[in-house]
Amino acid sequence: MDGRVDLHLHTTASDGRLRPGEMVRLAARLGLKVIAITDHDSVEGITEALNAAREFPSLTVVPGVEMSTDVPRSEIHILGYFIEYQDREFNLMLESLRNSRVVRAQRMVQKLDGLGVHIEWSRVAELAGDASVGRPHVAQAMLEKGHVSSLKEAFDRYLGRNGPAYVEREKLTPTEVVQLISSVRGLPVLAHPGSLTDGLDSLLDELQKAGLVGMEVYYSDYTPDTVSHLAAVARKHGLLACGGSDYHAMDSAEETPPGGSHVPLAAAEALIAMARKRGRLTSDA
Repeated sequence: MDGRVDLHLHTTASDGRLRPGEMVRLAARLGLKVIAITDHDSVEGITEALNAAREFPSLTVVPGVEMSTDVPRSEIHILGYFIEYQDREFNLMLESLRNSRVVRAQRMVQKLDGLGVHIEWSRVAELAGDASVGRPHVAQAMLEKGHVSSLKEAFDRYLGRNGPAYVEREKLTPTEVVQLISSVRGLPVLAHPGSLTDGLDSLLDELQKAGLVGMEVYYSDYTPDTVSHLAAVARKHGLLACGGSDYHAMDSAEETPPGGSHVPLAAAEALIAMARKRGRLTSDA
């Protein structure tokens, strides 16, 4: 049955608005069977999520992460599932990447100021709290000040890749991230490839050599045609077809809710089976 799986969820450990435990309870309330916590450059929410999941025996929580990578004129995101999230070297790398997010957000605030959009860095930092600061925190501060009417407008007008307040940050290459996730025994999956209009086949060939095992086929509000096309690409390359809503709980009027991307249960079962085959699971998930 579709709609019972969501392998792409964000919490307050990065730029979401629900605590990991709250996300787990929401997923259980919605009747989901398998979810993954995939915060940006952070695994800080995984322990809380796994602890909360003990209350819901029918819900499986997959430890994950989402990492941004740098390519010319664009960026590519890689998801990692069943990672060894307590690995020391891996956490040090994530900490370095999170620190680069702080510098980037500060420069964005400075750019916005030069555009006449005045927000306080202290408020952005307050919104992020102990989490990995991200553009949604900047957007939320802009919304509070009345500079935009929605978070979407903040990204469309200012914070998107081609926006006047956009700032690059320290990132690894896609191949480096796939190798990094593999080094902590994770399963690397290409996130939201529907935005990659050119060169997807060659990118997949390159990343598969580094250890890529899957790609998101079901994502947010992808149309049936997009899903069908990406499913064919995944089959062509022998990749697992994964997916999720990319839910942040930031703006419910515009977001796809958890489970709303209609990811087949079979997709999660295939991912779990691969994790078990590779020794990442020793009992039934």
